[in-house]
Amino acid sequence: MNLHRKPIPVGEAIQRVMNVPSSTKIEKIPLEQADERILAQEVAATHAIPPFDKSPYDGFAIKAEDTAHATKEDPMTFRVTEEIGAGHRASKPLQSGEAVRIMTGAEIPEGATCVAMFEICHTHEQDGQSYMTIKREMQPDQNIIKKASETKEGTPLVSSGTAVNPGVKALLATFGYSEVEVYKKPVVGVFATGTELLDIDQPLEPGKIRNSNAYMVLSQVNRSGAEAKYFGKLADDFDTCYKAITEALQKVDVLITTGGVSVGDYDLMPLIYEKLGAEVLFNKIGMRPGSVTTVAHANGQLLFGLSGNPSACYVGFELYTYPYLQKMLDRKNPYHPVIDAALGTDFGKPNPFTRFIRGYISYEEGKVVVYPAGMDKSAVVTSLAKTNVLIVLKGGTRGYQKGEGVQAILLEDETGSEEFLLEG
Repeated sequence: MNLHRKPIPVGEAIQRVMNVPSSTKIEKIPLEQADERILAQEVAATHAIPPFDKSPYDGFAIKAEDTAHATKEDPMTFRVTEEIGAGHRASKPLQSGEAVRIMTGAEIPEGATCVAMFEICHTHEQDGQSYMTIKREMQPDQNIIKKASETKEGTPLVSSGTAVNPGVKALLATFGYSEVEVYKKPVVGVFATGTELLDIDQPLEPGKIRNSNAYMVLSQVNRSGAEAKYFGKLADDFDTCYKAITEALQKVDVLITTGGVSVGDYDLMPLIYEKLGAEVLFNKIGMRPGSVTTVAHANGQLLFGLSGNPSACYVGFELYTYPYLQKMLDRKNPYHPVIDAALGTDFGKPNPFTRFIRGYISYEEGKVVVYPAGMDKSAVVTSLAKTNVLIVLKGGTRGYQKGEGVQAILLEDETGSEEFLLEG
């Protein structure tokens, strides 16, 4: 196998991943289970909203023309015929000189052309009959929310590829979508490689570390909207690894391995890709951290070989795996958004390759400022807890000073971007 590795630019690596065809599957689920799922159908208004003329206030429904000459000196008095609340209708059409006591949200009675707010009306009883008096003129349609004023029947409201958030769910419920078509979550298998890895409940041993990468990547998969499936650890034995990976590929849409993608004696993934007959899209990227991130394509499935170093593994997933999973979910904006920001502190380290600093965002005096979340080493895990952006420092630079302009990739912005807008 040719292990020569020539680094390619980050943008080219991402494009090679996104050029791989992906298949999407659709399922119908109850609305109650639709939170954060991706719609596979357009949501349209199945009826007008509101479905009838209704009152926005408590008051009295009357004919506006009956108030044409109403003044403080010569008020107009109406006979109150009935009272209706939200969810109820008047029992008969309204006649001239009559008023219906109406509550917020109730349907405007037939014949009524306006609603006088309760605060401007005076009521009294006489001989067991209720009356209402008004001292001002009202206009036709005053204080009436007209039928279909919010939306008309058949109006498209939400497009396919949209995530179901609380607002979308409210629309689905409003228009009677008791079941909804969504894209099936891609099933993403995760392996951690390396005999140095301990389970999280095991005590530390000399030369061993706990397996943090698997739990981190599983969480990243879940955050992406896919379904994570953990297959455990792989020991540094070729036959064992190959058997486990071939079996796992039968159960998943995408497979991720962490570690074992370098070219050392114990890094077995390149040899496994070869035996699988996989096409290696790339195995070296001009970036730090995660330069050895490798992606291979075998029998319609992508295998992401992420670094065994926590920060490098984290960055590799967000740059390459995340957008491909969004593509599998038919998201129209599969990439993390990229914004311009000011660097909040000096960063003196030279950057021969594009560097992705784990960082966090701050808003200061009307400016967007980004700060490193901790130590900038690929093996560092403590900086990840505060990370919500990747600060992008261009390759070929000799360091940055506080206040300089940089780009930042937003990791927790759900709007996404149609294109990967990284400069250079």
